[in-house]
Amino acid sequence: SYLETIVHLFKGNIGPGLFAMGDAFKNGGLIVGPLLTIVIAVVSIHCQHVLIACSKKMRDLRGEEVCADYAETVKQCFENGPTKLRSWSRTMSRLVDIFICVTQLGFCCIYFVFISTNVKQIMQAYEIDLDVRLVMLMALLPVLLSSLITNLKWLTPVSLFANICMILGLAITLYYALKDGLPEIGERALWTNGSQLALFFGTAIFAFEGIALVMPLKNAMAKSRQFESILGVLNVGMFLVSVMFMFAGSVGYMKWGEAVGGSLTLNLGDTILAQVVKLMVSMGVLLGYPLQFFVAIQIMWPNVKQIFRIPGRSLAGELGFRSFMVLVTLAIAELVPALGLFISLIGALCSTALALVFPPVIELIARSEPNKGPGVWICLKNLVILVMALLGFFTGTYESLKQIVLHFNEQ
Repeated sequence: SYLETIVHLFKGNIGPGLFAMGDAFKNGGLIVGPLLTIVIAVVSIHCQHVLIACSKKMRDLRGEEVCADYAETVKQCFENGPTKLRSWSRTMSRLVDIFICVTQLGFCCIYFVFISTNVKQIMQAYEIDLDVRLVMLMALLPVLLSSLITNLKWLTPVSLFANICMILGLAITLYYALKDGLPEIGERALWTNGSQLALFFGTAIFAFEGIALVMPLKNAMAKSRQFESILGVLNVGMFLVSVMFMFAGSVGYMKWGEAVGGSLTLNLGDTILAQVVKLMVSMGVLLGYPLQFFVAIQIMWPNVKQIFRIPGRSLAGELGFRSFMVLVTLAIAELVPALGLFISLIGALCSTALALVFPPVIELIARSEPNKGPGVWICLKNLVILVMALLGFFTGTYESLKQIVLHFNEQ
């Protein structure tokens, strides 16, 4: 239904990225941050519409009933594109799958860091001081159990409860930020330098993290046309998400300035209500883990079955593989427990390719007719998107890695 799909779309986009927007605006500045957030939001939503349009065109061309998923759409566009590009179809499809898996599992690693960083602060309020890596180990069991849910429909009530936790947590966090008023605008940076803007780009594009869910959600709707229409799930849902990002980022940076954390909840202090909020948001992120994890496993498990020649449904095999991949995400999270920098790295490295690189490329191919290009405006528009994406990809990845190395050296 419309409402169920919006719930899943919200859960796909409202996670640690929402609470990291204060950190993003610290790197972007109070004027440049909101302006660039609007640009990234508009371009990201446009690219999601491009993906849907290309998938529908391939469906009609092949006479099929259901739109293909992201990777299959890319494959079909290359297969039906200019002759010289057709041999690339399988490679590009696999590349998309790899990016989706790395991105989704990257989100899962960040979820571990997010949960443990918040829970560590709760424990410190009661004079229990544990290393953040030990707290991650404590989070393993509930994360593992939630990840063994193998049916997307069973995740709907889980997603709904996670959404409630995140939205309530955000509302109380913003109440904390606003209750004593905000400092003067003059006390905050209005714009920043290039290296900080690179970190801003990584965090902001990470926040718009839901493109891998677009085609599965559209295909799951009873009335799939309601997904991409003017007042459909995609536009309404992403507009609300974008407003929440901008408000959270602006208020968070205005309130806490350069001290703003990789999650706004880390600035709330030690009151009982603050601890409840941290627990609530951590619970929301924990319950969001299985949805992000589900997307990667759906791609990886058939290939694993084929490689190891596992016959039939093999529920035991799938649960074993899911458990192994949860342990892999935990191990990576243990290596890089710096929340803000990890978010920026995954955003710049993986989210950029999926959200901003592949959609314009496949539109250029899908719009090309025999002996005729896709047209000047289509080429110009997609060239601008690709230049922006590649600039963010290289500068964001470099700056994030540089800051992570500095972080390790300081430790």
